[in-house]
Amino acid sequence: MAEYVAEIPALKAAVIYPQAVGRPVSLYPEQRLSETVGLAAAINLEVCHSEIVRIRQIRPDAYFGSGLIERLREIVTERKIELLVVDADLTPIQQRNLEKALNLKVIDRTALILEIFGERAQTREGCLQVELAHLTYQRSRLVRSWTHLERQRGGAGFLGGPGETQIELDRRIIDDKIVKIKKALEKIKQTRGLQRNARKRVPYPIVALVGYTNTGKSTLFNRLTAAQVFAENLLFATLDTTMRRLKLPSGREVILSDTVGFISDLPHELVMAFRATLEEVLEADVVVQVLDAANPDCKQQRKDVLEVLHGLGLDKIEYQDNYLEVYNKTDLLSSFIAPPAAAAVSALNGEGCDRLLKRLDDILSAGSTIVSVDVAAADGKMLAWLHQNGEVVACRQQGEKLHLEVKMDPAVQNRLNVMLKQSSD
Repeated sequence: MAEYVAEIPALKAAVIYPQAVGRPVSLYPEQRLSETVGLAAAINLEVCHSEIVRIRQIRPDAYFGSGLIERLREIVTERKIELLVVDADLTPIQQRNLEKALNLKVIDRTALILEIFGERAQTREGCLQVELAHLTYQRSRLVRSWTHLERQRGGAGFLGGPGETQIELDRRIIDDKIVKIKKALEKIKQTRGLQRNARKRVPYPIVALVGYTNTGKSTLFNRLTAAQVFAENLLFATLDTTMRRLKLPSGREVILSDTVGFISDLPHELVMAFRATLEEVLEADVVVQVLDAANPDCKQQRKDVLEVLHGLGLDKIEYQDNYLEVYNKTDLLSSFIAPPAAAAVSALNGEGCDRLLKRLDDILSAGSTIVSVDVAAADGKMLAWLHQNGEVVACRQQGEKLHLEVKMDPAVQNRLNVMLKQSSD
């Protein structure tokens, strides 16, 4: 008999996006609010109220002025809201004062994204990265946990009260955990480096899918590779890099890599923690940015992703021959014409995917050169491999050997050199 597990009811939440006068924003306020509501939905919050609030200045004590706080208190009471999400970076003091004034839990944008990452991470590396980001975030907020102690009473000279000692103790515990996690991540990084070196010895070209969160990267990955990677209409459905082998129309085999989605104003703690995950992009032979053609903020999302790639060291990647933009979700539009250098697809129904694979073939072939190879006429395995992985443009017999002129890209040439070396040893 199956055990019955009661479903935990979703917390009722309100989402507020504060638009401060004179502060630059990357997305339109309406789109930013919609994105944050989507983030809340990704961790099963029931958003009962959402709005954009325009404020003249940010108050250092509670972020909002007393008038707005009073109006929020009425909304919270009327709709029985249990959690307030403020789409901004709150200081510990602002967060504590808002919680006191509204008598409910308050989290900011960083805490919301950290919560999502904590639920989504699957691999050991992903879990460690999330824990590192959580600890880094918590370390700056330890003061909130000990406000009930008299931190400044009873001290002499530069010594504080009893709470100060507890805060320092907690900070030391967190610092020790951070050191241990960083060491564990460094070992994983070294292992991944060894794996990359192994791929270089028997290399396949690597094609990395990058893009803003929820543009359909994982759906496209599944469509092209027939894989079963988790793909839902949720922000940050993918957190751990997934790699699969993919055969292109020419017969060339590549490794397709699905990476974590990007987002505007990604918390600093996560940019640092997930930098290692994005290292696969640095090793890629082709970088494919997947864009949501149906999203009105598509251009800004493209810009946000490119800024992250530039920060990783891929300067001016958008002007390189090994960069391709793919406009996805064209099935949601009555008509769409992609820019000349881009591709248009629907990962949902597969439309345009054949043309995309052909484009990848063309990009990888662009750096191809003619290589001369002498192969024994009886070596059917090597001959078949050359025909499968390159384009044989000339062939003539020389005694018991065949002299071939084969057009192939650099990655395949490296692989051929390794095979020839191994056969001669």
